[in-house]
Amino acid sequence: MTDSVLIEGLAVEAVIGVYDWEREVSQQLLVDLEMAWDNRVPAASDDVSDALDYAQVSERVSAYLVQAQPQLLETAAEGIADLLLDEFSVRWVRLTLRKPGAVPAAAAVGVKIERGGR
Repeated sequence: MTDSVLIEGLAVEAVIGVYDWEREVSQQLLVDLEMAWDNRVPAASDDVSDALDYAQVSERVSAYLVQAQPQLLETAAEGIADLLLDEFSVRWVRLTLRKPGAVPAAAAVGVKIERGGR
């Protein structure tokens, strides 16, 4: 199966970072998700209950980042991947997590990971 559901550019304000000043402020994170999902079932039924609820996924990812307050982007990315695989029963996820403005000369820094099996 090669179907997927996308969420791109999910903006989340959260505490993240290793420096003392970063632990006292919220910073913007940008999340891109691609999740394996069999879209044939919701396409045939035209019923939202058969689809991957991207609003619920977005809310859960945002809540995780706000609550977890990780130091590293790598830790945040692994946590997001784990919750998507466990809580939403996606078989595979590719995610990119960016932190705009972290390096003055770059638009953003970030990590990209893939977990699960297609």
